[in-house]
Amino acid sequence: MLKGIGASPGIAIGKVLLKKDEKIEIEKKNINNTEIEIDRFNDARDTAKEQIQELHRMTLETIGETEAKIFEAHRMILDDPDFLQQIESEIKSQEINAEYAIKKITDAFIQIFENIEDEYMKERAADIKDVSNRLINILQGVETADLSNLDEEAIIVSEDLTPSDTAQMDKSKVLGFVTEVGGRTSHSAIMARTLEIPAVVGVDGITEAVNDGDIVIFDGDEGKIYINPEDSIIEKYKNIKKRYEKFREKLEEIKGAESVTKDGFKVELAGNIGTPQDLEAVLRNDGEGIGLYRTEFLYMDRDSFPNEEEQFEAYKAVAEGMNGKPVVIRTLDIGGDKELSYLDLPEEMNPFLGYRAIRLCLDKTDIFITQLRAILRASNYGNIKIMFPMISSIEELRQAKEILDNTKYQLRKEGVKFDENIEVGMMVEIPAVAVMSDLFAKEVDFFSIGTNDLIQYTTAVDRMNQKISHLYNQFHPALLRLIKQVIDNGHKENIWVGMCGEVAGDPKLIPILIGMGLNEFSMSPISILKARWLIRDLSQKDMKEMVEKVINLPTAEEVKNFIDENIK
Repeated sequence: MLKGIGASPGIAIGKVLLKKDEKIEIEKKNINNTEIEIDRFNDARDTAKEQIQELHRMTLETIGETEAKIFEAHRMILDDPDFLQQIESEIKSQEINAEYAIKKITDAFIQIFENIEDEYMKERAADIKDVSNRLINILQGVETADLSNLDEEAIIVSEDLTPSDTAQMDKSKVLGFVTEVGGRTSHSAIMARTLEIPAVVGVDGITEAVNDGDIVIFDGDEGKIYINPEDSIIEKYKNIKKRYEKFREKLEEIKGAESVTKDGFKVELAGNIGTPQDLEAVLRNDGEGIGLYRTEFLYMDRDSFPNEEEQFEAYKAVAEGMNGKPVVIRTLDIGGDKELSYLDLPEEMNPFLGYRAIRLCLDKTDIFITQLRAILRASNYGNIKIMFPMISSIEELRQAKEILDNTKYQLRKEGVKFDENIEVGMMVEIPAVAVMSDLFAKEVDFFSIGTNDLIQYTTAVDRMNQKISHLYNQFHPALLRLIKQVIDNGHKENIWVGMCGEVAGDPKLIPILIGMGLNEFSMSPISILKARWLIRDLSQKDMKEMVEKVINLPTAEEVKNFIDENIK
């Protein structure tokens, strides 16, 4: 058995189609006439844009608007003046062939993005790689593997699948896919979840472990993969597959139902989004709100700051789309590891502890005020709440609130309407804040626990460091104690407490969080109905008793085993 990262739920059973892309050797060649070579590059670029336009159209028709946006990003790369200028300059100055220049420049971009921890930024590396490969294949006349016309049903096994590969798949024939690289937030994983195709990613050595025609079984939840299994394993997973398909039918039946435990504890199940286009998935999965609107996406893949009007329209679209349901907008979380080409930020030894998020906004107040004006104006069109990220002290919080109050005052003077009672909250993602949450709770209307950073800061683990990544663990008793402390302190001050990190959608920890009294869970939209099903089968009273036992266990392993053994 091999193990990877479960990226899209479901059981896949079938024959392997091994997709091994031909390794293209890019030879450096000296060019006498660089103008002709630049023309050759521009011709390849025009062809690539035509191909991407067709992929955009196909994805829009067969998958959805959100996924089609991937190819808009690819087109933007091909139109990026800085990107084009660097390649053309490399051809001219070094008098080299276009293929080699493309590879040299894009490899430099890819390395920068791949070294950034933020998952969104990592996907920019995948986009650049996809565009680069497309240009080089066109220049060299290489035909890429065609997944759009399969002879029979198959499980695709590959080192990686680009957005282009996934968009062109024959959905009626692809039973699932397994890749050596990638994570839960990779484009291929997101597309797989949208298409409801089971997928496992990050399986080291899978392309060497299988051959065309091998029988493979995998679980897209657990990430377990069996190659040419015994009949007993096949029979077992066929039964699991039947049960899973029945379960999916039952999930459709609870659309519109309340997210409430058997003993009457009601919670809100919300979705995390990055753009207004992501709203579609939240509504399709019956989300009860937006628990995290990552506004930094508005600032990326462009060459200047979005103005107030542009931001207002984006926030307004989400507020109106949710039709009165809550929309928590996180103010700009940029800087440090998330760079903007048009914002000159200092290089830092440790960007995750550096000049970012609220720290940057409190320094560059013009950027902050523009965003606050746009959010406040949009609050007149729906149920918007404002949330400050990366708060580490009461002083920072009070300073942010003062700037917000001054912005409100200015809008009133201008006669601009906004929600005068707009709720103001903060993310709890720094241990210092969790420890002092009794005092912070007196200053805000709500907390939202950001577990991704809270785990990292609590355990002092860089999760990108392969040697210690096993220490980054959501079952760590210290983390659970901090979460309980934050929830208890919030409730003592009569404020609601939510969670927008990955833990909020973890089926193993949802029962524990219910026992702790968490009010709002914000997660990937595809996880919402499954979470509701789980919550409706729980008793909060029983889960409270479990919490007291769990937080007194000494190790993450014992916590996980206790949950597995006692919560079915």
